[in-house]
Amino acid sequence: MGELVFIGLGLHDEKGITLRGLEEARAADTLFAEFYTSALLGTQLGAVEALLGKPVRRLTREQVEKGEEVLDAARDRRVAFLVAGDPMVATTHVDLRLRAAEAGIPTRVIHGVSILGAAAGALGLQAYKFGRTTTVPFPAPGFRPTSPLDPILENRRAGLHTLVLLDLREDGTFLDPKEALRSLLEMAAAEGTADFGPGTLACVLSRVGSPEVRLRAGRVDDLLHQDLGPPLHCLVVPGKLHFLEEKALATFAGAPGHF
Repeated sequence: MGELVFIGLGLHDEKGITLRGLEEARAADTLFAEFYTSALLGTQLGAVEALLGKPVRRLTREQVEKGEEVLDAARDRRVAFLVAGDPMVATTHVDLRLRAAEAGIPTRVIHGVSILGAAAGALGLQAYKFGRTTTVPFPAPGFRPTSPLDPILENRRAGLHTLVLLDLREDGTFLDPKEALRSLLEMAAAEGTADFGPGTLACVLSRVGSPEVRLRAGRVDDLLHQDLGPPLHCLVVPGKLHFLEEKALATFAGAPGHF
């Protein structure tokens, strides 16, 4: 009987894997990985392979979504599927696990550090005060959705913070945080709302989980003129702040004194 083990690699580089994840990966017969739902910019696949002592086959989005190679291998072998962050954050991986279960293949999950929790901790915000997460996509001709702004507006009206993820292409290109902020401003203008604008407090996080993590908090218009650090990035749009959160944003991310 085979097995499929989903293993989170954590943030930034191969050193983010947990000890349990490392043990499980080294014990696997076959290793697969994907880096299109997120990426480890502080390392290369070769460094991951050197740490695990085994070759790792990198899969494309199409191969993961089809799932045939992974499931076929897991029918009679112990297979480890490596993913940046935490494996079950992406619905694609949940779908793959469900398909394995339907095929009678046992599955397990070795969780990893996810930006969903790390972003709050890095900024000193209270994790339980975050509402629904949203993603800003790359703009394209004829494609200007305003729906990514909706969770931000809903969360702010409820006093909640919003984690904003930025689109990542399979070819390794990333949505720039300034472009994302401009897109959100355009969405707000299209919806005719003043609940998000140039004066709204926002946070830009760069390379969370690395020694070079950089945090910036300020009004959107001010952030558009600052050095926001290298990728990967994400944004946080705060809701109602506790006084300790205000102090944390000022201390750790340089937030202005009055916002």
